Amino acid sequence: MIGRLRGRLEYRGADHVLIDVQGVGYIVFCSDRTLAALPGPGEAVSLFTDMVVREDLMQLYGFLTLMEKEWHRLLCSVQGVGARVSLAILGALGPDGVGRAIALGDAASIKAAKGVGPKTAQRVVLDLKDKAPAVMAMGSLQPVPESTGTAAPAIEAAAPAPRKGAAAPVSDVAAQAAALSALSNLGYAPGDAAGAVAEASAGLPEAGEADLIRAALKLLAPKG
Repeated sequence: MIGRLRGRLEYRGADHVLIDVQGVGYIVFCSDRTLAALPGPGEAVSLFTDMVVREDLMQLYGFLTLMEKEWHRLLCSVQGVGARVSLAILGALGPDGVGRAIALGDAASIKAAKGVGPKTAQRVVLDLKDKAPAVMAMGSLQPVPESTGTAAPAIEAAAPAPRKGAAAPVSDVAAQAAALSALSNLGYAPGDAAGAVAEASAGLPEAGEADLIRAALKLLAPKG
């Protein structure tokens, strides 16, 4: 399995890029957001990758962060969601937006992605709700650093897995991950903590870790 590519961007297509790695060109399919974030042709680029191998197919899918890659893997585990639909969801919402939508049970946001019907959107929310906290906690991980200077490009083995409009601005994903960890340490159930952090971050776009924790605790406080 190829888990990461680092080389030179040779070509950018509508849904993929061609990356030259030591003289070998790899076609890597990416979401709209990932494509938009990549540098121009001739520049150094580094992507986490997920490889799909079937009898009649061998394709690579590329991601800027491990969080984005893990959401792709989980989305593809849902019945009715293939790799292309997963990329459409990630392109419409971004990895943090996907986590927020699932944690809040917001199937409508998932349905906004191209090719996603209401039943599939609801299935995504129901099937992945319990898995959202672990992936959201990966938000503190940094994107893959691009290769610089004259360092040789490389392929690295995969580690085991543990535009339709822009998403609404939210608090920094690292702050969300830290707040989620803090709430979990306080004894809150992962699903409840993830939902509270997602709701708090949507209402406080510029909030840091401490403010997010306070806001989430208010949401988790017993009512009445």
